[in-house]
Amino acid sequence: MRDELKMNVNQQPHLASPYGQPQPGYQRYPQPGYQRYPQPGYGSGHMPVGYPDQNTPYNGPGSAYQQGPPQGYSPYASFPSKNLATNLVSDLSSSSPLDLGMRGPPTSGAPPVSDAQSYSPFGQGDIQNGPPPMGAPPQRPPVSQTYTSGAVNLSGPQPPYVQQFGAPPVSVQQMTNQMASMQVGSTAPSPAGPGYAPPSVSQAPISAAYTPAAPHTFSPSSAAPTHLLPTEGVAQPLSQSYYGALPPAQQPFPNTAPAFSTAGPTQPQAPPPVTQQSFPQTPPVSQPPFSTAPSLGPTQSYGGPPPPAQPSFPRPQHPTSQPSVFPGGPPPTSAPSQLPGPMSSHPPVSQPSPYHSGPPPTTTGFPPQGGAPPRPPLAGMQGPPMALQGPPMAQANHVPPSQPGIPPGPPNAGMSGPPQQPGMQGYPPQQNGAFGQVRGHQPGYAAPYSGQQNYGAPPAAPASAPPAPKRLDPDSIPSPIQVIEDDKANKGNEPFTTGVRGQAPPLVTTNFQVRDQGNASPRYIRCTAYNMPCNSDVAKQSQVPLAAVIKPLATLPPDETPPYLVDHGESGPIRCNRCKAYMCPFMQFIEGGRRFLCGFCSCVTEVPPHFFQHLDHTGKRVDCYDRPELSMGSYEFTATVDYCKNNKFPQPPAFIFLIDVSYNAVKSGLVGIVCQELKTLLDYLPRENPDVESNIRVGFVTYNKVLHFYNVKASLAQPQMMVVSDVADMFVPLLDGFLVNVSESRVVIESLLDQIPEMFADTRETETVFGPVIQAGLEALKAADCAGKLFVFHSSLPIAEAPGKLKNREDKKLVGTDKEKSLFQPQVSFYNTLAKECVTQGCCVDLFLFPNQYVDVATLGVVPTSTGGSIYKYTYFQASTDQERFLNDLRRDVQKQMGFDAVMRVRTSTGIRATDFFGSFYMSNTTDVELAGLDCDKTVTVEFRHDDKLSEETGALMQCAVLYTSCSGQRRLRIHNMAVNCCSQLADLYRNCETDTIISFFAKYAYRSVLSSPTKNVRDSLVNQCAQILACYRKNCANPSSAGQLILPECMKLLPVYLNCVLKSDVLQPGADVSLDDRAYLRQLVSAMDVADSHVFFYPRLLPLQKLDVESTSLPVAVRDSEERLSRGGVYLLENGLNLFLWVGVSAQQELLQNIFGTTSFSQIDPSMTSLPALDNPFSKRLREIIESVRAKRSRYMKLMVVKQEDKLEMIFKHFLVEDKSNSGGASYVDFLCHMHKEIRQLMS
Repeated sequence: MRDELKMNVNQQPHLASPYGQPQPGYQRYPQPGYQRYPQPGYGSGHMPVGYPDQNTPYNGPGSAYQQGPPQGYSPYASFPSKNLATNLVSDLSSSSPLDLGMRGPPTSGAPPVSDAQSYSPFGQGDIQNGPPPMGAPPQRPPVSQTYTSGAVNLSGPQPPYVQQFGAPPVSVQQMTNQMASMQVGSTAPSPAGPGYAPPSVSQAPISAAYTPAAPHTFSPSSAAPTHLLPTEGVAQPLSQSYYGALPPAQQPFPNTAPAFSTAGPTQPQAPPPVTQQSFPQTPPVSQPPFSTAPSLGPTQSYGGPPPPAQPSFPRPQHPTSQPSVFPGGPPPTSAPSQLPGPMSSHPPVSQPSPYHSGPPPTTTGFPPQGGAPPRPPLAGMQGPPMALQGPPMAQANHVPPSQPGIPPGPPNAGMSGPPQQPGMQGYPPQQNGAFGQVRGHQPGYAAPYSGQQNYGAPPAAPASAPPAPKRLDPDSIPSPIQVIEDDKANKGNEPFTTGVRGQAPPLVTTNFQVRDQGNASPRYIRCTAYNMPCNSDVAKQSQVPLAAVIKPLATLPPDETPPYLVDHGESGPIRCNRCKAYMCPFMQFIEGGRRFLCGFCSCVTEVPPHFFQHLDHTGKRVDCYDRPELSMGSYEFTATVDYCKNNKFPQPPAFIFLIDVSYNAVKSGLVGIVCQELKTLLDYLPRENPDVESNIRVGFVTYNKVLHFYNVKASLAQPQMMVVSDVADMFVPLLDGFLVNVSESRVVIESLLDQIPEMFADTRETETVFGPVIQAGLEALKAADCAGKLFVFHSSLPIAEAPGKLKNREDKKLVGTDKEKSLFQPQVSFYNTLAKECVTQGCCVDLFLFPNQYVDVATLGVVPTSTGGSIYKYTYFQASTDQERFLNDLRRDVQKQMGFDAVMRVRTSTGIRATDFFGSFYMSNTTDVELAGLDCDKTVTVEFRHDDKLSEETGALMQCAVLYTSCSGQRRLRIHNMAVNCCSQLADLYRNCETDTIISFFAKYAYRSVLSSPTKNVRDSLVNQCAQILACYRKNCANPSSAGQLILPECMKLLPVYLNCVLKSDVLQPGADVSLDDRAYLRQLVSAMDVADSHVFFYPRLLPLQKLDVESTSLPVAVRDSEERLSRGGVYLLENGLNLFLWVGVSAQQELLQNIFGTTSFSQIDPSMTSLPALDNPFSKRLREIIESVRAKRSRYMKLMVVKQEDKLEMIFKHFLVEDKSNSGGASYVDFLCHMHKEIRQLMS
């Protein structure tokens, strides 16, 4: 198998965010004044995470996006928290194991006594990636080093702890070579301190230097059993604040095991005695040795009280700048894929491990350590303690095998560690930064910054300072940015031709041109797998979802031809007699062209005389390339009257604008803004031919507790208002004059729009209705006998007495409980019934919400999401700051191309069938997706299952047919065809998957599941399915290797990072300040998102503007979504499809600030600005162009927010740095990767 990535992840993940607790009362935003940096009296050294000194260049992934650390930095001397214990070798076309395995200690005696020992672990084929030999300048492979194939070892031999081990569990031994060291799940806090493991030896597959014996159990530990525990969670107290304690069931994945109590001193000690270090005399080949001394003291788990000795969480000093030496024997001569990491030493016993960042993780529910009580929160953390929900990722069931003749080794990184302090149990996760912890220099960041101790230059050797702990280097694990850039380089230059069956398209992040040669463009259909398993057994075994995300009316770029319209006259489109599939390139003509064989059901159908054509010598029709339906993947047919309701052609559709004129809506300025905008917007109603007037008619209603209809007939001098106060039995008081043609009634309409704001300027009515408003629009469309769309502008919970009246049911206490699902369900059934009526009539509803408090989006959204409509939400709407965003959304919503009264059906070839559908639609049967409206942004996601076997020769076919009324009133059929390959080998399936589409499917599946299951169960099932997918690959497709290696399929190597983003999303794991309305809104929004939008929504794009080349048309290469990638001297643009942030580093260059903001002073930048000043310099112009182009690609207008580093808004911005640990308890990418490895090993054992 050449397409896989292997990593050795035997180190703990990143440090947690470097912020301490924000002041109470600030939901998710720290108080102004709350600083991240050292302040007099604020504990000791709160340091920023890895920002360089002023104006130093950002050093994220290098130009070519390769993955190693930058050349010329010694990350060990200057940046201990980012120690790289591995080099990632990989030619990504070949397998590159991420070795997360722990190895047993090397077979050698104890090292000579010495303090800081230097060593040179590099043999001749090694790339140096650890502390350099003494006297050599620190070196480090370039950040842009590509993954090469081969195992990446993030582990090294562990020094033995002085502790007893019980009998080995037999079952655990089955894991080849013990994933003992995989930090992924089960490992102990390293001697270096929780969360940072000393690297274990990188070991060749089992035949190498030793035979692993059965793992030892740690007998002295009562807190953490060595076997995996059941996954029941302990009840958790509710959390009170967003930071500090996490809301129930939302804690991050633990990534290190609770420390096991071990024999050994528990008082603070000087550097551990030599007897506790074990160095190989002559390290076995491929096992670069590392020496580390175990920490003797308890590791403080985050969440527990700080040890009395060090209440302020000081950061341990850096290790001496002299690397340790391996006594006795040359360094190993292992292959370049195994790079030794530096030594990690450990804080003195009573010193808390510096990596705390919140209560213990429970994200996916690992069982609590045996009987451990919930821990008290850290000092300074707000919120009650959380009970752990499961075994830590680092469980003790993976212990390094012992070797004959050697004392048992210490628990491996993240497994179990030194004794804990009384009452403290926990899993310090590795994360980027932590409470009270100073973060070291980022590799590649230039100078140290003020107040930073010993960063930047190699620190002097302190007498007894405990060296820095270690963690898994984020540069050594798969980078989304590198994958995106590689795809752009490989596939962005050539047009993508769709003629090859089963060919995976470029990623959604790549700009490419499509040539339709018989399969639908990936802009219309993207599949999770382009090699479908031949039978259900292979599909079940792999657990890869078989699905397609279909966007039937997608907008194409200007250089691509829209689907051709084919008119077969009165006889209508040619179809198969049996399955009713439409004529397409998959039909095979036989008998000289007189009949065709259906590619879907193999039925033979006569060719109608008018469609007959002769065949050429290859059996193809001679007019094949003249007919779109015989040569193209996508095209349209003109539908005949048989395809119309009641066998009559439809009327052109209508747009009805329903405006809330209650007190809140008027006072916020909303009513005035809407009326003013509609005057011009009505000239831009959708039309097919830009030179012809739109056929769409319009009508207007205003409402509060009663409804006001307006007669705007062209013959009137003034509009007339009719009031309907009987909202319990809604009717439309006028037929003639309500729906009118804009050009004919323009004067009356403009008069009405001028009068509405004045009429209601002094209203005191605060209550509103909602159900009758939709009923009114529906009745108007029924009376006019046409389909159409309602634009509802609504501001508050509908509490007035009327059908569909709602009550406030917002109850944060239910979050995280089994009853949480009720919050996502509509509170009354009235709207479900109303939605069904709307769909029958072809009445699509778009809802614009302007709430200042809870409005129950879960219930109000039922009609929009069932009718193919959209919801737009502007919380705390303010005309000055939100008007631009609202008007842009409204303009796009009114103008975009859409179909009305649509029905979609997906047909498949024999062997598979469409079984499940996700999106904004209604289904009255199991096959027809009914959409009152279908616009160019909406997708329908379809899941397929086997009902028979498929053959590798014919592949699997699908045809999506959408019958709809165009905006001109014409009935049409749009057809999209797709053929994929079939395979009987798992390896072929894993070679041709698309991770972005799989994640889009998982997100939609999970977001629907929260309606019926607790969010914790939903998260667990996602993790489980992902682990099964990867474990199946590991077991059946990967080359045999140690179980300590995490091996990922090449095309799925980003599955863990993206899945973690879904798990941490506000819907599944909300922070304390995420409202129920926001969660319901996002849930409904994502259900109809396309793959490109869901990709950037879950993994936002972060652009370093200080690298912007104003001469070039290309954007700077994005950087990974992690705080440690931000440079204090930089300015970054982050977008996720809904939000747009401009983050300004506190040390940004004056010239950069002058070019962007027109001021050289950081303090003078106004964080409340929502648009950048139009300055006359190339940088300003280019930046504004970029912002416009970024907005143009998204379906929602993104309001710009300027975020100054250390400002209160920064906490919102950090929420989108998805590779870091989240405040709601979501794991960091490194933690989650470790957790996934543990899950995979568990499945394999």
